[in-house]
Amino acid sequence: MQIVGTVREIWRFPVKSMGGESLTAAQLTAGGLVGDRHWATRNDSAGEIQGAKKMPLLMQCVARYRGTVGADALPPVDITLPDGSATATDDPALGQKLSELLERPISLWPVQPATNLAHYRRRPMAPPDMGAEMAEIFQRLPDEPMPDFSIFAPELSQYTSMPGDYFDAFPLHLLTTASLAAMAARNPGAQWDARRFRPNLVIDPGPGAQGLVELDWVGKTVVLGDVEIGCVAPAPRCGMTTRAQPGLTSDPSVLRTIVADAAQNLGVYGTVATGGVVRVGDVVGLR
Repeated sequence: MQIVGTVREIWRFPVKSMGGESLTAAQLTAGGLVGDRHWATRNDSAGEIQGAKKMPLLMQCVARYRGTVGADALPPVDITLPDGSATATDDPALGQKLSELLERPISLWPVQPATNLAHYRRRPMAPPDMGAEMAEIFQRLPDEPMPDFSIFAPELSQYTSMPGDYFDAFPLHLLTTASLAAMAARNPGAQWDARRFRPNLVIDPGPGAQGLVELDWVGKTVVLGDVEIGCVAPAPRCGMTTRAQPGLTSDPSVLRTIVADAAQNLGVYGTVATGGVVRVGDVVGLR
């Protein structure tokens, strides 16, 4: 087994599209990092689950679990809104506060069973409308290519996520500090903070590593102690990378650099082959 770095940061995002929480350790299961993307906002006027791709202000909210997170029970989530006010998943006024913030009827939902297909279904659209929506989500300029959508499950044309979870495509996202450094060298004026890209694991491959090193992990297995993660695809980036977040300004140049100098991808998607606990400082192997 080849040693390729150490775990530098662990991130969990209790509410899809909101800011998350930095952890020193986390439990991984087949469903991903326990508690990650357990909640999502529903645009009740559109009749579907929608996040910051449609409602960018969500990224200026921050969500954190109130207590200890376990595989069998999740505590309420406390949410800080952009103006500094607070709400929570057990706040009776939560829907009203989110609706006022986003200026449309909003409800917040925990993950529903995979059998509840109606909950996950996209609103019906004609093919031209679907193409326009993808162009809006990925924020490509007229002369820029769109991502290779073949990495995504075909069900995602019918559902806002795979039924049974709220992930965009796969349950884990891995990113290296080497990739962030490579992008910063291309565009030193931008903020290449890992939070902008919402990874679960930020891996430091060491001072000798250069370039987009994790792209070479696709098709291989990342090993962290007893935990095994299959790296399944590069992560194509969308307009969310340009949005303002607490401590990060809006910056369209971030996406322009990724499209031009990283073939549209930054980080890799993964699935959990063998679960267990991951800790900051863990040695990362590859086989």
